[in-house]
Amino acid sequence: MMKVAQFSDLHFSGKNLDEAGRCFGYGVGQAIERGVDLAVITGDSTDHALDVHSPAVGRLAREVRRLADHCPVLMLQGTFSHEPPGTLAIFPLLGGRHPVHVAERIGQVALMADGTWAPAQGWRFDAVPAGARAVFTCIPTVNKATVAAMVGAADAAEAVGRELAALLSGYAGINGAARAAQVPTIGLGHGTVTGCITEHGVPMAGFDHEFTTTSLFSAGAQAFMLGHIHKHQSWDDAGRVVAYAGSIGRFHHGELDAKGFLLWEVGAAIARFELIETPARRTVDLVFEGLPDLEEITRAATDLGVAGAHVRVRWQVGEEERAGIDREAIKRALGDAADVQLEGRVVPVVRSRAAGISRAATLQEKVRVWAKATGCTDGPLIERLNSLVDRDPADIAAGILQVDEASADVDASLFRSTPQAKPLPIQAAREPDQPAELELF
Repeated sequence: MMKVAQFSDLHFSGKNLDEAGRCFGYGVGQAIERGVDLAVITGDSTDHALDVHSPAVGRLAREVRRLADHCPVLMLQGTFSHEPPGTLAIFPLLGGRHPVHVAERIGQVALMADGTWAPAQGWRFDAVPAGARAVFTCIPTVNKATVAAMVGAADAAEAVGRELAALLSGYAGINGAARAAQVPTIGLGHGTVTGCITEHGVPMAGFDHEFTTTSLFSAGAQAFMLGHIHKHQSWDDAGRVVAYAGSIGRFHHGELDAKGFLLWEVGAAIARFELIETPARRTVDLVFEGLPDLEEITRAATDLGVAGAHVRVRWQVGEEERAGIDREAIKRALGDAADVQLEGRVVPVVRSRAAGISRAATLQEKVRVWAKATGCTDGPLIERLNSLVDRDPADIAAGILQVDEASADVDASLFRSTPQAKPLPIQAAREPDQPAELELF
């Protein structure tokens, strides 16, 4: 039985340094204290390309070295936009008591009895290496551009899933042989499982993802450790387990689940894990459909205890209301928060245009075009327009004043708005489905 610490999605960078450093540092300390035999990092150790002299690289290297002084370490290549190819090449050079192996290509590698790493020469081992403590099947991020060059851009996404499914099933034989030899088998992957849930609660549907649970189980590995999705989740099939560790910390608003790393126990025929929580930062979201309510914000600051939390306030208002938002007052109400992010969404006023109105020859025709575009009845409008054209204004006014009350009501009604009429020019009310302008503060 091997005790394995799985870390994932560390996302070290300048902006994430405090969160990533605190959480990963805590996780490394816990892994060492619990006496793990091996540590793996299943991709996205960095958030983007970093200079070697940056504080984020220094902090990440120190923690990986701390792990390597305790046990062997295996690092998997993650998303290319987070870890450009070659980013992980410096970590085997750290010089810890135990070696660091970087899996940048699809293949297998064995952890030997003396603590060294023995990679397969091809895409898999032909036989279980003598003296192997565990056999690892590594599926780092797949370059979809390479697949697109072969099958075309339109079919590349689905082709990746098909090819990986065929590849994974090809590992079943050697993993079965290792299991028969009482050698633990572990899969490592970085990608999306169809049907998994993101950290914001969104199911990943469709046919353009790298893995399915069926394809992962077909590899025959007792445990399959995944990275890329920031929400911890797992699947089980007759004792074989597939699991995302989730991100080491909380890097975005809206992530409600616990963050941490997985402490695995893996044998030839058993796999189980425990989520060890890290001290991830706390986030609070306050959302308003209209103007942000300062009293409600103040009350939330007390009831929710925003001291030390990262707070995001969101609102959606009309264009005419945007000037009524006191951003400084909102920040003052949340003064104990570690960080306050303000996001205002402004819905613009939309003015309708009647197509073809400029081509109408007469004013009456223009009114008919406008009425059709706005859904109004044009008869009463044309009647009033003709009255203005045919009668002198003074006569109209005199007639209204001199006729009896009943007649006056009839005549005056010619100049009063009807329920169907709309004033010219029209300004339509705000429409909810119109694109909104986003203000970030």
